[in-house]
Amino acid sequence: MTTQTEPSILTIEAIRAQFPALRRAHEEYSAAYFDGPGGTQVPESVSRALEDYLLNHNANTNWNYRTSVETDELLAAARLAYADFFNSEPSEVVFGQNMTTLTFHLSRALGRDWGPGDEIVVTQLDHMANRTPWQVLADERGVTIRTVPMTLPTGELDWVAFEAAVSDRTRLVAVGGASNAIGTVNDLRRASRLARSVGALLFVDAVHQAHHALPDVRDIDCDFLACSPYKFYGPHLGVLYVRHSVGKALEPARLPCAASEMPEKFETGTLNHECIVGAAAAVDFLAGLATTQGSRRQRLHTAFRELHVRGTELVRRLWDGLEALDGATVYGLAPEADRTSTVAFTIEGIESATVARRLSDEWGIFTSHGDFYASGVAEAFGLGEDGFVRVGCACYSTAEEIDRLLEGLYSIT
Repeated sequence: MTTQTEPSILTIEAIRAQFPALRRAHEEYSAAYFDGPGGTQVPESVSRALEDYLLNHNANTNWNYRTSVETDELLAAARLAYADFFNSEPSEVVFGQNMTTLTFHLSRALGRDWGPGDEIVVTQLDHMANRTPWQVLADERGVTIRTVPMTLPTGELDWVAFEAAVSDRTRLVAVGGASNAIGTVNDLRRASRLARSVGALLFVDAVHQAHHALPDVRDIDCDFLACSPYKFYGPHLGVLYVRHSVGKALEPARLPCAASEMPEKFETGTLNHECIVGAAAAVDFLAGLATTQGSRRQRLHTAFRELHVRGTELVRRLWDGLEALDGATVYGLAPEADRTSTVAFTIEGIESATVARRLSDEWGIFTSHGDFYASGVAEAFGLGEDGFVRVGCACYSTAEEIDRLLEGLYSIT
C-alpha cells in the first residue's frame, strides 16, 4: 500500500488566485503573461502592503513620532527579509532606485582608487547594466575592460577565455547569474574561484537569476549581488548585497549629513519606503508558496525548488512545440540543461516585433521582443535590433497557456 505525500508547494490554481492581473479579459481569452523576465505581475499581498504603508504609516525616518518609528521598523523588517533572501546580514542589504543606478553608484565608489593598469572582467552574455557602468568607469579612470565571449550555439560562457582574462591586474570580475535573453545559468562558484585566485572582487548581476534560483551570497562567496524585486512579484526597486567588510572600507558619494555606516552609506537621499515594504512582501509571498514549516529561508528554498521543477516542465513543452514549428529557431541550452525557464526564439521571415504584436492582439498572449539590453547575445547570434521573441514562465504560468501560445504561433506562420 502506497501513501501519497502532501505537496510542498501551493497548487497552480491557488497561486493564480492571488494575481488580479490574471483576470484581465482579452476577447474570448484571459491574458497570458509571458513577459516575466521584463517584470512579473504582482500578487494582492504585495499591493496591500504598499497601500497599507501609504495610508497608515507614511512618514520620513528617524524621528520620534509614531509613524516615523513605524517606518523605521518596516524598513528594518525589509532588510531582514532580504538578508534571508540573500543569506546575508541585514547590515549588508542596500536599497536603491534600481539595479542600474545602484551599480553606477557602486562603480564610482570602487573606482576612486583604480586607474591605468587596473582591469575589470565582464562578459558578452551580460545585460548592459552589468557592462556599461564598468565601461564608463574605465573611460573615466583609464581602467582596462576585458570581455569574456560566449560560445555558440549553446550560449554558454567560454571558460578558457574567462581564465585567460583574469590576471594579477584584475580588480573586479562582474558576471551575470543568468542570461536575461536566453536563460543560460552561469557557474558563479567557478567565477568566484577565478576572482579569488588573483585577489579580485566579485560582482554578480542576479536580476534575472533571482526569479529562478534563490541567491546564496555565502555559498557563491561574492562581494556584491544585485537584484530587482519587480522581476519576482514585487514593485520597481533595486536591492544590492554588499559584503560588510568590503562596504565598510568604501566611500560612496553622499551628503555630509548622511549616514556613514553600512548599509545606509550607500543609500542616497530619501528612499522609496512604500516600494521597500512591497519588496519585502514579495519575499514573504514567495516563502508563503511553500506548504512546509520552517524558517523563511527554508520555505524559500522549498518554493524555489518546486517552482524550478514546474518551470522545467513548461520549458520542455514549449521547446518541443517550437522545434516542430516550421521556420522557428530556438536559442541557447535545451530544457534539461542548467537554465532558467526563459526561452528565446525567432520565426524565419517574420519580424519578432510582429510575432509579439500578433500574439497580443489575436491571442491575448503577452511576450517581449528585442535584444533585452543584452546586445552582445543578439550580435553573437547574428541578429539585428529586432532580436528575439522571449517567453518567460513565472509561478502563475500553465501548460494550457503554453499550448495557446503554440497554437497562436502556428496560426501566425
